[in-house]
Amino acid sequence: MKKMISILLLCLYLVSTSELYQLLKIPILIEHYIDHKEKNPEMTIHSFFRMHYENPVKDSDYQTDQKLPFVSHAQHLIVVFTVTPLLSIPFAGKPVHAIQSAQTLYKSIFYNKEILNSIWQPPKFC
Repeated sequence: MKKMISILLLCLYLVSTSELYQLLKIPILIEHYIDHKEKNPEMTIHSFFRMHYENPVKDSDYQTDQKLPFVSHAQHLIVVFTVTPLLSIPFAGKPVHAIQSAQTLYKSIFYNKEILNSIWQPPKFC
C-alpha cells in the first residue's frame, strides 16, 4: 500500500512540475490522426507528424492542432529554492552583519551535547 501511494505521489509531482502532463494528450493525438486518415487514406504517420510538428499551418482544424501533445506549452508548477548569502543591514553608514557564519544560533539551556553524544553511539560487537 505504501509503495502504491508513493508511486502515485511521485507521478502527481512529476506531472505537475514537468512536461509529462503532455503525455495525457496522447488520446487526442490518436483521434486526430484517425480523422486525417479518414479524409486521406494514403497519409502515413510520418507525414501526419511532419504536417503538425515540422511545418504547422493555420487551417480549418487549427484549434484541434493546438490541443496535440508538445504543440503548445502551459505554465506548470515551478519550485525554486534560493539561498541568501550573508545578510547585512546598513546602519549609520557602515554595514552591520546580522548573521555571521561562525556564530552558533542554537545556544539553549535545553540543548546538552553530552546527552546527545551518549544516545548516538555506533554499534558495539562482543
